[in-house]
Amino acid sequence: MSRLSSGASADPLQRNNAPARFTIGRNRRGQWIVADRDGLVGGLFINEAAALHFAAAECNHNPADICHAADGTLMEFGFSDGSGMRLH
Repeated sequence: MSRLSSGASADPLQRNNAPARFTIGRNRRGQWIVADRDGLVGGLFINEAAALHFAAAECNHNPADICHAADGTLMEFGFSDGSGMRLH
């Protein structure tokens, strides 16, 4: 069983719009955001390792449940689309 650690590289993670449970990305301030697809669980993190650690713990360390937002996409917390996050 593959396990992600807080020091895991981002390369093995998906970088597309796959139906992963968690999306990891950055906001306009450069902070790391984790949001689940239903907008129920997530957080704001100081670095990518902390964001990965949180997401991995929440999905029982299943890398298929974690993806990065597309390059150049900014994430923000909000409720305008019902998902708990807004993508720009």
